[in-house]
Amino acid sequence: MKRLICIFSLLAVSAVAVAQLSVTNLRTAGLVSPSGIDPSAPLKVSWILETSKQNTVQEAYELTLKSGSSTVWKSGKVISDNSILVPVGAALKPCTAYTWTVKAWDNNGQVSKPVSASFSTGVAEDGWMAQWIGISWDDPKSTHSPVYFRKSVAPRKAVRRAVAYVTSHGIYEFTLNGRKVGQDYLTPGWTSYHNTLQYQAYDVTASLQKGHNEIGALVSPGWYASGLGWGNPAKRLRYGTDLALFFQLDIEYTDGKHELVYSDGSWEMSLTGPVQAATIYDGETVDPSAPFSWQPAGVLPGVFSEKLVASVSEPVRERTKVRPVKCFVTPKGETVIDFGQNLVGWETLRIKGQKGQVVTVKHGEVLDKEGNFFDATLRQAKALSTYVLTGGDDFFEPRHTFYGFRYIKVEGLESFDPDAFEAVAVDSGFETIGSFNTSNELINKLQSNIFWGFRGNFVDIPTDCPQRDERLGWTGDAEVFFRTATFNGKVDNFFRKWLRTLSEDQYEDGGVPAVVPDIFFGTHGGFAAGWADCATIIPWQHYMAYGDLEVLRSQYPSMKAWVDYQLAHCNNYLLNTLRQPYGDWLFWSVDNDTSGKSAVTSKNLIAQSFMAASVETVANTAALLGLADDARFYAGELAKVKDAYLKEYVTPNGLVSSDTQTAYVLALYFNLLPQELCQQAADRLAENIKQYNYHITTGFLGTPRICQVLTEYGYTDVAYRLLLQDTCPSWIYPVKMGATTIWERWNSILPDGSIMNGGMNSFNHYSYGAIGDWLYRYAVGIRETEPGYKSFVVDPHPGGGFKFMEASTMTPYGKISVKWEADGDVIRSLNVSIPVGTTADVFCPDGEVRTLGSGNYGFGVELED
Repeated sequence: MKRLICIFSLLAVSAVAVAQLSVTNLRTAGLVSPSGIDPSAPLKVSWILETSKQNTVQEAYELTLKSGSSTVWKSGKVISDNSILVPVGAALKPCTAYTWTVKAWDNNGQVSKPVSASFSTGVAEDGWMAQWIGISWDDPKSTHSPVYFRKSVAPRKAVRRAVAYVTSHGIYEFTLNGRKVGQDYLTPGWTSYHNTLQYQAYDVTASLQKGHNEIGALVSPGWYASGLGWGNPAKRLRYGTDLALFFQLDIEYTDGKHELVYSDGSWEMSLTGPVQAATIYDGETVDPSAPFSWQPAGVLPGVFSEKLVASVSEPVRERTKVRPVKCFVTPKGETVIDFGQNLVGWETLRIKGQKGQVVTVKHGEVLDKEGNFFDATLRQAKALSTYVLTGGDDFFEPRHTFYGFRYIKVEGLESFDPDAFEAVAVDSGFETIGSFNTSNELINKLQSNIFWGFRGNFVDIPTDCPQRDERLGWTGDAEVFFRTATFNGKVDNFFRKWLRTLSEDQYEDGGVPAVVPDIFFGTHGGFAAGWADCATIIPWQHYMAYGDLEVLRSQYPSMKAWVDYQLAHCNNYLLNTLRQPYGDWLFWSVDNDTSGKSAVTSKNLIAQSFMAASVETVANTAALLGLADDARFYAGELAKVKDAYLKEYVTPNGLVSSDTQTAYVLALYFNLLPQELCQQAADRLAENIKQYNYHITTGFLGTPRICQVLTEYGYTDVAYRLLLQDTCPSWIYPVKMGATTIWERWNSILPDGSIMNGGMNSFNHYSYGAIGDWLYRYAVGIRETEPGYKSFVVDPHPGGGFKFMEASTMTPYGKISVKWEADGDVIRSLNVSIPVGTTADVFCPDGEVRTLGSGNYGFGVELED
């Protein structure tokens, strides 16, 4: 029998622990000290409390808002335990710097020291004086060269504050006196350009000189005008035919007066310069010796339709630098550098050569079977950096494109030091908040692959892949991976931005594009089950992860429109009238099935399953928002949708049509079966897995959910066998084949080293990495039970021969961490950290469930004969 031998606070064994209450992690509109937030949006702030005292909750807080030395607003002492998304009751002025301060009280009589954070507001909607300047091409399919802009400015007196507000049609880089301003890349980011266009704010007070200053900007095509989409490059799609700058500098003098410097006909522009070409797919060409050809900037006529909006998410930033691990010559004679990690970003090069010498750098993810450089997976994307040397000491860094690569092929240099090259990994600059580690190094490598694929595909939007002529915001990929993403990174603002774009690009009839932003402009997708359902699934999961009800409120019209679209296309509540394009995408199909048993799941069954999930989510959202009539209506519709599912797809004995892993997974995950049929459906699922010799056969839609379903129905041992399977198809097979990110296909590389289907085969495609969600939430056992992890469970599921597992994630209330050690499937010790202001139901090793408040706890058991 098991006997509990200890339950103790880890604090009790620490002689240096301090119980003082402190306030940390201040966030303004979800961001750290943001510049240029929307002055018209209600301001909300958040903070985290920390103390080593157990069972601590916030009892009250006090907020103060200041502009300079003037107090704008004070809340007084507010009795509340809420510390996330707390409203500030003051109207904000545009183009103003603010500081807010918080002080907190807890239930132990402790009072924190006041802590402050700064932010600034952006431009009011009617506060713009800037004009669009640049050039427009008549041929919408022509390749646009980057455009340079400049303007001289000399402050007339002492400057108190100077802030530049910048955006563009294309990607811009803003310089002042020849130096790049800020650490952001690929600005202004990618939105639904026909609807909204973000601008950024830069405080340049310290950089503005007393005398002459030169404002500079380079605008390249970017997502706006590069041409996007796969296939014939001549048929790539563009938002516009212009490259243009929109700029406004607000100089505030010490006497309180303001001067605006803005883009207009007084600026100059050049259609030539060092950056000679730069597009998203094809790469960048740089010749530092290329001359400028300055001319008056053209003011673009007409009124553009997009609305200028302040940035709401973190910009793209450098994440890390990676040094080469190997330089070699391939059997074909190619000079190749291996960085040892598939990543997203670009290379840098420090070199001295002959003037006019041309160096090219080609990017690729893998080598072929013979060890040669391989780039067929790029399809029509050139992914090429071209550098023209000056004859002096050159430094090259392409910053108006990005590549997905592990290997680079270098041409044009007879000899060089490999350390002259360095890889720069970039992604949206949100915080990394999660960690995961186990006693199994293959699983640790799997987690590393999940993480690198996640960061590399979150470059301003959630892309499917970062390297070929695609790199689009596929909705299905984002839907299946969202919850794994929330554990590893603070992606609340990242997805707030993307969901807004989804709403803007949603079709008038309620259909949802297959990619967001919708570069196909309403001609691709609209009704793809599992893809379009991101419109309902992600907002709800966002609410559960972050506790932000406003995301549900703002997305509700979109959620409702998608569900109404599906219901309108039903035939007696069966969604079988739409030709589903994707189904369980990239399942283990009959063409490569080694068991003689097809793994093809009916697309109509999948559509019915996801429709039920979306209808239920809308019903729950309506109830939460107080929309009682909607809640009742959609609850009634849900019952009819489920009834139609049972009649069409389930036999009286519980056989689900298609009889595949995915069919049973969706039936159980979405609660589509009556209670009496659930366990036998799980039994059939387990038997199906056994028939495939414990291999997974699901595609994008079944994979994220399969291990959760197995665990919830008593088959954790089968879940672990799937996890640890190391022959294809499995999660560990790519790891053992040398993968450093998640592959698009289960068999992207075959056992003999040959590469599968070079035309659609990405080696950085995060969807199958959604197994991370089961590892964190079920294997380690951290699952939220209230929005924002206000309450959660710690319910570990050991197995698979693991000696230990540990994971942590930073929730809106603070850091949760869990570590268990086990012999077989018996937990011997369990350590848990619970943040201030939260409670956890901890499934202890002795079998008891204990509800605990904040603190650090340890549990252990020993076996007694």
